[in-house]
This record gives sequence, structure tokens and C-alpha cells, in this order.
Amino acid sequence: MPIDRLDHVNIRTANLEEMIGFYEAALGFRNGKRPPFPFPGAWLYAGEDAVVHLIGVAAAPGMADDLQLEHFAFSATDMDGFVAGLEALEIPYRIANVPDTDLVQVNLHDPDGNHLHVDFRI
Repeated sequence: MPIDRLDHVNIRTANLEEMIGFYEAALGFRNGKRPPFPFPGAWLYAGEDAVVHLIGVAAAPGMADDLQLEHFAFSATDMDGFVAGLEALEIPYRIANVPDTDLVQVNLHDPDGNHLHVDFRI
């Protein structure tokens, strides 16, 4: 049974509504159907897949320097449109070319400081 893809990322946050808004506005995800768990949260969809699961917590989880997960990434098309959207929302980002590949990464942080990047083929 080989693993064939990453299904989703699960993020604990004390800023649930702000995080939902960020992932909707910055990445174009849709806040969608979520099982009736006995705790607050949201499932954010890219197309038909819930790729980011948010769990609402009372207090912010640990300091950013203590995180074990350095980043997570998505792939996309239309880098110019994506960057224009980030600029319109005044979301800071950094562009990096991946050496010896045809990938360009747009690196950014969500409101809780989680590092993510969106990869584009050039």
C-alpha cells in the first residue's frame, strides 16, 4: 500500500475566523462541509478536496520557533494573478526559484505565522 499524496494539513488556531478569512481571500479556498465534531473548526476546500483543516483552540499553540513543521505547500497556476491578489490584500510574500528545476515558489505566512508556499511551474 504505497502512499500517493498528501490529503490535508491540520492547524490548531486561537484565531479561527481570521484564519478562515486568510485562506479564503489569499488562497481562494472555500469554507465547506465539516463533520459535526464537538469542537470549533473549519474545513477549507480547494476544488472538491478539504486541504486545510482548522481546529479552534482557546489559547495560541506554542511559539513559532517551537514548531516542528517548517512549512506546507500547494501547487497552482497563474502566478501573476496569485501575486496580484496577495498584493491587493497587502500580504507580504517572497519569491524563490528552486535551483535546477522549473519551479518558482511564492512563500508567505498565514495570520498565525505558519509558513506555506505555492509552487508554480515556469
